[in-house]
Amino acid sequence: QVQLVESGGGLVQAGDSLRLSCAASGRTFSSYAMAWFRQAPGKEREFVAAITWSGSTRYYADSVKGRFTISRDNAKNTVYLQMNSLKPEDTAVYYCAAGAVGPAPNKYPYWGQGTQVTVSS
Repeated sequence: QVQLVESGGGLVQAGDSLRLSCAASGRTFSSYAMAWFRQAPGKEREFVAAITWSGSTRYYADSVKGRFTISRDNAKNTVYLQMNSLKPEDTAVYYCAAGAVGPAPNKYPYWGQGTQVTVSS
């Protein structure tokens, strides 16, 4: 099993930056691809970014390409989401997940509790 805990969310203004962190424990962190999803009230959970176990390949939703960067530090059992040029539409609860790389939530059996990101205009 893998336990995931997100941190780094908060309230920021449009154009600001945040870096989210997801600390993993339990099963070997590097055995899994990692991803970030987000969910706004009344909306379905949305894929944001993913990274393979080696960190060699990254994937991004079109809505965040060029603004967000996913990375991982396997030595620290941590995955990051650097979010730049934040927009109000980025407001959501952000979740990290471990599993198979891809955009579908059902490919990720392990999830964190989420961290709130709120972007004001």
